[in-house]
Amino acid sequence: MKHSYILPVAFCVVFLTLSLLVQARHHHSHKKHKHSHSHSHKSYETSPPQPPPLHDDYYNNNASGIFDVRSFGAIGDGIEDDTESFKMAWDTACQNGSDVNVILVPQGFSFVIQSTIFTGPCQGDLIFKVDGTVLAPDGPESWPKNNSRRQWLVFYRMKGMSLEGSGSIDGRGQKWWDLPCKPHKGSNGTALGTCDSPIAIRFFMSSNLTVKGLKVKNSPQFNFRFDACNNVHIESIYITAPKISPNTDGIHLEYANDVKIYNSVISNGDDCVSIGTGSYDVDIKNITCGPSHGISIGSLGNHNTKACVSNITVRDSIIKMSDNGIRIKTWQGGSGSVSGVTFNNIHMISVRNPIIIDQYYCLTKDCTNKTSAVSVSNILYTNIKGTYDIKSPPMHFACSDSVPCTNITLSEIELLPSQGDIVHDPFCWNAYGDLETLTIPPVSCLLEGIPQSLLDYDIGHC
Repeated sequence: MKHSYILPVAFCVVFLTLSLLVQARHHHSHKKHKHSHSHSHKSYETSPPQPPPLHDDYYNNNASGIFDVRSFGAIGDGIEDDTESFKMAWDTACQNGSDVNVILVPQGFSFVIQSTIFTGPCQGDLIFKVDGTVLAPDGPESWPKNNSRRQWLVFYRMKGMSLEGSGSIDGRGQKWWDLPCKPHKGSNGTALGTCDSPIAIRFFMSSNLTVKGLKVKNSPQFNFRFDACNNVHIESIYITAPKISPNTDGIHLEYANDVKIYNSVISNGDDCVSIGTGSYDVDIKNITCGPSHGISIGSLGNHNTKACVSNITVRDSIIKMSDNGIRIKTWQGGSGSVSGVTFNNIHMISVRNPIIIDQYYCLTKDCTNKTSAVSVSNILYTNIKGTYDIKSPPMHFACSDSVPCTNITLSEIELLPSQGDIVHDPFCWNAYGDLETLTIPPVSCLLEGIPQSLLDYDIGHC
């Protein structure tokens, strides 16, 4: 009887103790939760909201092959130098074993990058995806003394690379253009000295390249340059620089072949596209060009060099408010040839020299006459229509005395003055060719056949 009384009492004591412990734990947990919530609210009031944390399984994972530059320490505030972070992202992606690796420059951030060479070849194909903004150092004073002033972003020995995205690359070129050695700063447009300015984006000794979707602006010098590259596809890019910005060619090719430039808009202070020596099999289509210096082959043959350019097509494009339209320019004293060039379906809007071949190209007034020249032959102009600036004749064929231009063919040419009613006569000098249709203005200055002097001239093999 006594033991039966003690057992219920003991049970009640144990039950009461357990209940008190549970309540105490619940109360302590509730206090911690309230404290944490209050601290979070205070933090939000004293600092701006931060971007969501990166998900390692997506942005920086060997399995996915996607590498966000922020995962490597890039800040993206438009002030801090993020060069080293970009280099680490590049090295990691380049060495990764995935078939395709992506370096992601995310939207909503601005990354300052110094002059850098990104080197390949890589393990797999590489996509450099710029959805944010990439900024150059702000002018010569911000350019590190030990860095090259001739180039900014260089991609070297790449095989299978795409530079793409919805973002922009800003060369911040204004302070470079304002240097006293630049042409527009001297009297009569002449330079007061020589100086280097960086090319914004350069591909060197690379193949299977794609550039698409980007906006590139205010390059200190050339926007894009492709040296010794093959199989290049440029699509839907937008290049801008002020009309007075010197030497800001949109796209320059040198020893480049199998190049396609499509569906793009270029407005700058020099040639929209310039095609240098060693380039062949180039197709340019649906380009809106201008204000600019037009689309040019050359200049070629400077300093008595040999130049070879062939199989170039420019078609279905617009050139507007530009100093030149479609141009071939060579220096006296050079050798080699330009051949197999087609300009088809080009619309001109108030262009100063819509059609021009100039074998007397010279940047000063004291160039001496020389007998040798880069040969220009087999040039077809078809369906070239629009208006020209009356400061210059609508067609200008200034060919070498010793190496005349040959096989120039004109078809469906209609060029009218943008002001007034007087249609200016074309200019021809030692130019040989044919008219397939009547032209506006009428062309009566082309010579027929092939001159004997050219048959005897050793052009040199290209």
